[in-house]
Amino acid sequence: MASFSLFAAGPQVLFDDASGRVAYTPDVVPAETAQAWFTQLFEGIAWRGGRRVMYEREVDVPRLRAHFDLADPALPAPLHEVLAAVRAEVDAPFTSVGLNLYRDEHDSVAPHNDKLEDLVRGYPIALLSLGATREMVIRAKRPPRRVLHLDLAAGSLLLMDYASQFHYDHGIPKQRAAMGPRISLAFRVRPTS
Repeated sequence: MASFSLFAAGPQVLFDDASGRVAYTPDVVPAETAQAWFTQLFEGIAWRGGRRVMYEREVDVPRLRAHFDLADPALPAPLHEVLAAVRAEVDAPFTSVGLNLYRDEHDSVAPHNDKLEDLVRGYPIALLSLGATREMVIRAKRPPRRVLHLDLAAGSLLLMDYASQFHYDHGIPKQRAAMGPRISLAFRVRPTS
């Protein structure tokens, strides 16, 4: 089991091999900017809940969500700024952004990989974090079962390449300690219909 510090400077390559590449960069945006974006999005997005079937029963999705096509003329203003910051770090023609609001320590997302049919082969998923620091667990699907525990701090960027979705699951577990809200912005290149 590996754990990574949020105090290391510059990009941290968590792994880069035949199973894919995942890299974490703290402080992609300054703390004041990250806080301003968090406040604007927290207060200005029409967050929605949801229900889904898990373990043979219907339950509330344990977080709030929003989604935007990046070409939408009604894209909220802060998302233009966030997109510019992400594109300065990642050379990819992102077409959509999914937002997750983890309201407190009880909100989470179960281990999963992104649906490959919803991604364009060869392009990464870029996750920008705002708000409270939350742990992400990245776990190999097959032996040896490499497990990474990573603190995603405000203003940080996590890049997961396309291949990593075949070999790893990632999730945000519930926490025991009290936690403030966090917003995750997941930028993806979606196939055109």
